[in-house]
Amino acid sequence: MRGLLKGAAALALMLSLTGTALAQSGRLVLYTSQPERDAQQTVDAFRKANPNVQVEIFRSGTTEIMSKLAAEFAAGAPRPDLLLIADAVSMEQLKADNRLEAHAGAKVEGFQPGSFDTERFYFGTKLITTGIAYNTAAKVKPESWADLMKPEFKGQISMPSPLYSGAAAIMLSTFADRSDLGWAFFDALRANDAAAVRGNGAVLRSVATGEKAYGVLVDFMALNAKEKGSPIAFVFPKEGVPAVTEPVAMLRTSQNKDAARAFIDFLLSDEGQRLAVSQGYVPAKTGIKGPSWLPEGTRINVMQKDLKAVLKRTEADKKQFADKFGS
Repeated sequence: MRGLLKGAAALALMLSLTGTALAQSGRLVLYTSQPERDAQQTVDAFRKANPNVQVEIFRSGTTEIMSKLAAEFAAGAPRPDLLLIADAVSMEQLKADNRLEAHAGAKVEGFQPGSFDTERFYFGTKLITTGIAYNTAAKVKPESWADLMKPEFKGQISMPSPLYSGAAAIMLSTFADRSDLGWAFFDALRANDAAAVRGNGAVLRSVATGEKAYGVLVDFMALNAKEKGSPIAFVFPKEGVPAVTEPVAMLRTSQNKDAARAFIDFLLSDEGQRLAVSQGYVPAKTGIKGPSWLPEGTRINVMQKDLKAVLKRTEADKKQFADKFGS
């Protein structure tokens, strides 16, 4: 009997070690909307702890990634093991379509409720808000979203298109549902000849060069550029700001689920959260010191949203936006 017990213990240990080895080897395919530099830094940091895992990156805007995935699903050949994209609404859609696999063992202590899926299908990795950037030479310093609706801003506004940017798509449906902004906000931007460009990077360039005085832009891009000497200032408008959490998730069809779980665990760890801060983001986990551009004690008023309601209306909202601003 004692020999059988020893044999069982040895087998359990072997299986445990085998699982650990699998988590540190093989190939992962990551689809991400991160900026190219951040995506490479994230993969490099993960591989430092898991050198036997080879990671292939496909990078694009969230909307384009979702379109690519839809085509792959239709063909019965989804390629990615992991998604690291801008918004939870897209993750909710994938979850509803039974495309994601839960990571029940993920450690979410310290993460705020609402930043991760309660059934642990996806997990927010940072807090990215959208506010107003402006060139320091601009004549008017905006304080609210309503300021952009004023005639004196005509021809001076750049914004990311929700047809490409996941963060912009969240902003669109969040604003459209508010009585103080609604579609009247976008109608006013259209009347002001606001330029809807392909992504946040294009907005940053237009404001930094002075091509446009004002831009609807994600916080970290504006404030990191400011720290590096770019003539940009940024405000969190008084009505509040829409936010995305750049969630990570594993696909049910992943070919290397052990390594995929290890990647998720890395992003949620203190080390992974400090990496996000070093890249200039607000961490999703409490107890991790924020980026240098965010003064301690800063309160960010995040606009609340119902993810399921946003999911139901987002395609109709995008169509209405395209009708107003073009595709």
